[in-house]
Amino acid sequence: MKPNTVSKWKHTLWAGGGLVAATLLVAVVRSGAKPAAQSPGSPAVEVAPVEQKDVPIFGEWIGTLAGQVNADIKAQVTGYLLRRDYQEGSYVQRGQLLFEIDPRPFQAALDQAKGQLAQAEAQLVQSEAQMATAEANQHKSQLDVEKYTPLAKAEAVSQQDLDNAEQTNLANQAQVQAAIAAIAAAKAQIQADRAAVETATINLGFTRVTSPINGIVGVAQAQVGDLVSASSGALTTVSTLDPIRDYFSVSEQTYLELHATAMSTMKRPATDFTVSGEEFLRLQKQLPSSDSRRWKLQLILADGSNYPYDGDFYFADRSVDQNTGAIQLAALFPNPGNVLRPGQYGKVRAVVSIRKGALLVPQAAVTELQGSYEVAVVGPDDRVAIRPVKVGERLDTMWVIEEGLKLSDRVVVEGQQMLRPGVTVQPKPFNSAGN
Repeated sequence: MKPNTVSKWKHTLWAGGGLVAATLLVAVVRSGAKPAAQSPGSPAVEVAPVEQKDVPIFGEWIGTLAGQVNADIKAQVTGYLLRRDYQEGSYVQRGQLLFEIDPRPFQAALDQAKGQLAQAEAQLVQSEAQMATAEANQHKSQLDVEKYTPLAKAEAVSQQDLDNAEQTNLANQAQVQAAIAAIAAAKAQIQADRAAVETATINLGFTRVTSPINGIVGVAQAQVGDLVSASSGALTTVSTLDPIRDYFSVSEQTYLELHATAMSTMKRPATDFTVSGEEFLRLQKQLPSSDSRRWKLQLILADGSNYPYDGDFYFADRSVDQNTGAIQLAALFPNPGNVLRPGQYGKVRAVVSIRKGALLVPQAAVTELQGSYEVAVVGPDDRVAIRPVKVGERLDTMWVIEEGLKLSDRVVVEGQQMLRPGVTVQPKPFNSAGN
């Protein structure tokens, strides 16, 4: 090929290539497409939009479970323990026999008291007989005085006979008064002896230690053969467990917030302090469990599980502890089957306020790094930006975001571990049901 021909061919190729490139560039500009399109190697991520809704804000407080009634079973008399008549940890009825103390000394004391009572009653009979004799003698001597008085004036009898009759009558009157006093003493002795019999009967009854309530009975603290008395401590404890109490303490500020929330459920002003705890509990129990006005308390057990039954506010203590600035509250939870027991850990959870228009994202979208939190945000151009955020309360699988996001943002829920700021991603909707 001639040199001129080769030169002309190269010139034609460069001109044609330039024309093609210019034509493609014009086509791109006219179509509005972005020169920086996604590359096939862009990472795929799952994104979710920021949600906005009114959410309840919960408070949680550490609590301890206790029986509604806890009866310490103590010995009322001193004696040797003969028998334990119950199964430890079982359910017992009111009046059921729990322990037996040796009754023989108390039976002997009762028999002695009955004997003294019988003796006092016999003494009363004797005193009444003496009274009758004294009254008869006094009546006879009174007749003698009445008979001798006119005869002595007529000098039919001597003055000495009249004086003797009067002296005898006075002595008989004294005997009557003595008999009256003896009868009163005998009656008083009978009353004292009857009290002694009753005391001895009660003491004998105390040798049979019974349960004063229905409930679960605990471990025996005294064994057969031990010498027990009123000062030797509790033999065991019986607790009523359905419902069961949960004691927890809140700060003074939280207490006022809870009061305001509780009043709002009853459609009362937050400044209304005229409703007592008993009145509030009564009003709450009148509402069905599905009523939105009912202030529900939740119980979280030691294993982190939620107790299936909602509780009711029971009472607030009379004062705030000046050392801690906290006040003790109590809640009642149903306990069918007596599954919950006193002394268990029981965290109380309740709504303390409602946050209007809160922003929420899935918890999986939030990454914690050395005490700070951040999320990966996908912009309109599918590029990633890492933003620090301020988190609030958790609500099921969502997290309230207080600062750092707006409603139009999309956050990465799956696949954010290897992302860098500015990288282009292939977003697809996050399916919470499938994760």
